[in-house]
Amino acid sequence: MTGDDDLTKRLVAAGRNAERMLGGSLREATVGELLSGLEVPDPDEPADVYGDGVVTRLERRVAELLGTEDAAFFPTGTMAQQIALRCWAGRTGNPVVALHPMSHPELWEGGALSLVSGLRTVHPTTDPRQPTAEEVADLAEPFGTLALELPLRDAGFLLPTWEELEALVDAARDRDAVVHFDGARLWESTVHFGRSLPEIAGLADSVYVSFYKSLGGLSGAALAGSSSLVAEAKVWRHRYGGQVFRQFPQALSALAGLDRELPRLPSYVDRAREVAAALAGALADGTVPWFRINPEVPHTHQFQVWLPYGADRLTEAGVRLAEETGTVLFRRWSPTAVPGVSMTEVQITGPGLLWTTEDVHEATKAFTARI
Repeated sequence: MTGDDDLTKRLVAAGRNAERMLGGSLREATVGELLSGLEVPDPDEPADVYGDGVVTRLERRVAELLGTEDAAFFPTGTMAQQIALRCWAGRTGNPVVALHPMSHPELWEGGALSLVSGLRTVHPTTDPRQPTAEEVADLAEPFGTLALELPLRDAGFLLPTWEELEALVDAARDRDAVVHFDGARLWESTVHFGRSLPEIAGLADSVYVSFYKSLGGLSGAALAGSSSLVAEAKVWRHRYGGQVFRQFPQALSALAGLDRELPRLPSYVDRAREVAAALAGALADGTVPWFRINPEVPHTHQFQVWLPYGADRLTEAGVRLAEETGTVLFRRWSPTAVPGVSMTEVQITGPGLLWTTEDVHEATKAFTARI
């Protein structure tokens, strides 16, 4: 067993035994817990076969929530986005996709846009922020699709303002391009935008959403858009191997997440802003020489914390805090491009609603004492 494997096991064990945490971890649930938590409204309902039954019910629910004509379930978000962008390339006649270099297809999909779908990408900006309408308008070559990740996770879960988003969409239309939203975390973006899900989704030609990242589902995603686009996407879903025989566990957990977690997301966003402010105050009053909360005021219920220490040192401090006090403040830290500076992501979910400002201050003080 490597040191990293041992640290991961300690992280999981500490999280499972913790008395307090800001948010749960996807790694900590057991098979038994996931199965026992699966809500089955009608045990006598026939199991789905190749996407009918409960899967169809989920697709209709998503389309209603987003205000689109139709939606299709996919086993993964990667497949949903690859197919969406492939469909748009065929419809526009242009295989070029304008997107941020920190977006999911560029960082986390193994180069599939080019290797599998034969597409090419251009970048309106390389800065760690959302692109501007001017940058989209000034791209030197034609592009068929503008893909916007909302929020842009690796830059700090960043969103544009509503006016900036409208301007970005208009800039793409002026370039005769369609607009696709990578909305893996779109569900929690309504607070920042001050708009409903149908208003947000209505700006785009297609939208991808995830069922596990914020809703707590087992897995899966959906692609929403016009009836003709979704029909074409389903053809490609079959070709990509995504026409799975039975998917009722994923569909049921997604429906449960829409019922249970979706209404709570605004409260998580509000608490994330309070926790970020409390962390900033505690770190400023503490012994660390430098820190960064990114963004200073979170756009969603997730944000980054940066500290000038090695990643393993900080992760170890967090594990020790959890093991010794039963409090999970931070989980795993990662190195950044800046030598000696590390970053972790903080996500506020139900357990974080119970924390007070004083709780954050006390936990931060205890954490920094263990660095």
